[in-house]
Amino acid sequence: MRVPAFSALLTDAGREVLAGVDPAATASDPLATASRLRADPRVAALAPDLPVSELVNAVMTQVGLRERGRAKFGENAARMFFTPNGLEQSTRRSVAEYRAERTAGHLPASVAGGAVAGDLCCGIGADLLALAGRGVPVEGVDADPLTVAVARANIEALGLSAHARVREGDVNGVAVGDHPLLFCDPARRGGRGRVFDPAAYSPPWDVATRLAEGAEAACLKAAPGIPHEVLSPAASAEWISVDGELKETALWFGGLGFGPDGPRRRATVLHERAGLLASEGAVAHLDEETGLGPAPVAPARRYLYDPDPAVVRSHLVAEAAARVDGALLDERIAYFTSDRPERSPLWRVLEVLEFAPFSLKRVRSSVRAHKAGTVTIKKRGSAVDTEKLRRDLRASGPESVTVVLTRIGEKPFYLLCRETEAG
Repeated sequence: MRVPAFSALLTDAGREVLAGVDPAATASDPLATASRLRADPRVAALAPDLPVSELVNAVMTQVGLRERGRAKFGENAARMFFTPNGLEQSTRRSVAEYRAERTAGHLPASVAGGAVAGDLCCGIGADLLALAGRGVPVEGVDADPLTVAVARANIEALGLSAHARVREGDVNGVAVGDHPLLFCDPARRGGRGRVFDPAAYSPPWDVATRLAEGAEAACLKAAPGIPHEVLSPAASAEWISVDGELKETALWFGGLGFGPDGPRRRATVLHERAGLLASEGAVAHLDEETGLGPAPVAPARRYLYDPDPAVVRSHLVAEAAARVDGALLDERIAYFTSDRPERSPLWRVLEVLEFAPFSLKRVRSSVRAHKAGTVTIKKRGSAVDTEKLRRDLRASGPESVTVVLTRIGEKPFYLLCRETEAG
């Protein structure tokens, strides 16, 4: 999609055409929708100098992206605008709002007094919108003209023009100290797809880190799998998951850090599913504990704990186990075990029915003995092909069980488990 075609959608006539397209009908029969739009004289009138096919494609693309955008942006997606890459790379609304709420509560005095925060590599504006929604004055910067146009349209669509603006620019030209409050989400996609080496981010990781370290307060966003060894010692690091899926690493600098006596690492678990652990709220944290030492190692007890990916990636499994007087099954594997169940968004709890060295014959016999027809298979540290195992089990029966595959030392083991109320 080019900027002129996108701009045509922002006119009153363009918005009217968009509103008249049924997303469900478009998804079920896109050819019919395209034919109808090509025959609609209003479409051609949106931009007479552009091919009708380009305008039709712009309309249908936007309708489809808005439907897909509901998963990330909820009801706001129906008013927002997207590009395919922009939607894919954008921050989920729940994560952006969580981060913006924390930022707004720790604003540098200069920003509280009216100075403008900077959102570098702002994309379609997810984080910028969340900050502006809390009254933080913010300027987004992005190098792509279409992305800038989309971000501006989203600012207007959500009524945030009083607090947010966007300009086209090269973030590599931003100088240290240009923004007292800085947010930066370096681009992690190049011409050949996703980029995994932080040195190949845009701006490169060392440049982004230098900008963050030079601001009064900053948040630097990274991929959840970023190596721990490249993280700045000046930052507090937070790994964030949503409904059990690890989403990102957030590095907090200066006034946004966890404090001189605060933890260096934190796991944060957000929940979007309605009613899920509602009694404990939608956010749970687990912080690094200095002087804790490694978790003990012991054979399986009555309950098996499967920690959230944010806990695992932040290297805080020992802290999680300590909360329930637990022990690791193996010092290299992130499962831990305890004699008591404890409800928390930070982990899933399973009751252990059997624990033994792995063999297909033994697992199949155990599944049948428990009359299980529904078998969930989970693994860590196991080389077993789970799909082949599922077929080989030939499970049938009214009950449900979970088979957990792991190793202790160099030997494969399995745990036959069932769900608990604490899980």
